[in-house]
Amino acid sequence: MKIAIWWIRRDLRLDDNHALHAAMRWSDQVLPLYIIDPALTGSAYTSDRRLGFLLGGLALLQSDLATRASRLVIRHGTPFAVLGQIVEELRVCAPAATIRIYAETDYSPYAKARDQAIAATYPLHLVSSPAILPPGAVVKDDGSAYTVFTPYSRRWKATFRAEAVKPLPAPVILSTPAFPESDTLPASAPPPGPEFPPGERAAARRLAAFTEGAEAPIARYATDRDRPDLNGTSQLSPYLRFGMLSPRRAALAAYRAEAEAADEPARRGAQVWLDELIWRDFYITILDRFPHVRGGSFRPEYDKIRWANDQAAFAAWCEGRTGYPFVDAAMRQLRAIGWMHNRARMVVASFLVKDLLIDWRWGERWFMQHLLDGDPAANNGGWQWAAGTGTDAAPYFRIFNPVSQGQKFDPTGDYVRRWVPELSAVPPKQIHAPWQLSAADQRRVRCIIGQDYPHPIIDHQFARVRALEVYKQAFA
Repeated sequence: MKIAIWWIRRDLRLDDNHALHAAMRWSDQVLPLYIIDPALTGSAYTSDRRLGFLLGGLALLQSDLATRASRLVIRHGTPFAVLGQIVEELRVCAPAATIRIYAETDYSPYAKARDQAIAATYPLHLVSSPAILPPGAVVKDDGSAYTVFTPYSRRWKATFRAEAVKPLPAPVILSTPAFPESDTLPASAPPPGPEFPPGERAAARRLAAFTEGAEAPIARYATDRDRPDLNGTSQLSPYLRFGMLSPRRAALAAYRAEAEAADEPARRGAQVWLDELIWRDFYITILDRFPHVRGGSFRPEYDKIRWANDQAAFAAWCEGRTGYPFVDAAMRQLRAIGWMHNRARMVVASFLVKDLLIDWRWGERWFMQHLLDGDPAANNGGWQWAAGTGTDAAPYFRIFNPVSQGQKFDPTGDYVRRWVPELSAVPPKQIHAPWQLSAADQRRVRCIIGQDYPHPIIDHQFARVRALEVYKQAFA
């Protein structure tokens, strides 16, 4: 008998799961296993909300497996120790069995070191990737990795062949041994909120709602994606983070929407959304090929920057009380639902690093502690982009104005009013700079600046000049 352990990591789905299908092809029986690793759940980068989303997804996967005459085994402990226990228990119950472990490849420094140690002792077979095209599939002519997105995306599109991608169906029946026993799923993490129900069914519904039909939001994505006051994005990132949605399914949906587009703006919308999926692949590749980015700048010379790192200013940013409404709305949205619009992510990151002169790694960690979609590769890449320390060709002088960004991308102030209710009566003209209201108007809208809502924590024009000077000094 051949028994395969399907070690589930970032692929909480049955649909288009290459590790699962590889295990099924080789074995007579497949044991689905999820290991709750204390190195990850107890990390300083762990989000309780993200953990709740994960546990909700595991509970649904457990239910889906039960309908297929299978089951999910949950174990707590270090992966090396748990896999050793599972292998020994299988050998006791089925002494003549040959055992293999199948898992999807992962690329963080921790994951790579973990898997290398396990593969040295146990028959670990790594299959596929959380990326659409894994690291190494999109390279320069000399075999080296791309470090600039635009040429990477061109080569990616020349490499990927949508017509050749045939997603693998979920199994109808999955033969699973009756042993070993499973631990129970913990219930200590907060349950997912209504904005992001977990599981692959929820992911499939959200993908369909975003990409299918003439009125699908993907048709307006090129114009609406920067507007946090509109429902213009897919909000699929948490599902991609945990593999509740196959990234290949997402890419095929983008290509299908492009092919079926009614006009050029709709076609452009699909193309721009595909680019966002390619950004995800790009950052996975950067993390794989340049693992030093987890602790420092992609460009090491930027590690010389002398940060101010004001603790009180950082606390104000975290709590959404900087006095800049667009920034505060975004930070409060993050704390409330564990997600933030991408345009808002760029603005708050720029504000922390450039206006407050706080080390980007502080913000990177805060995001990981709160985001449902917190991903080591994408989060690190986004923060280094904002800080000007990463792969982006535009250097450090990109500094977002928190007022004009709000005026441009939240023109009527609806986004701010939702998350900063003390500003709900402020007119659109002043909502992104409420300190411009006269004393009489502040009383009229019942929002006294400095009392009901804070004064700006810093003057943006001063901060901009200071940031440029500090960045220049790093190279003096």
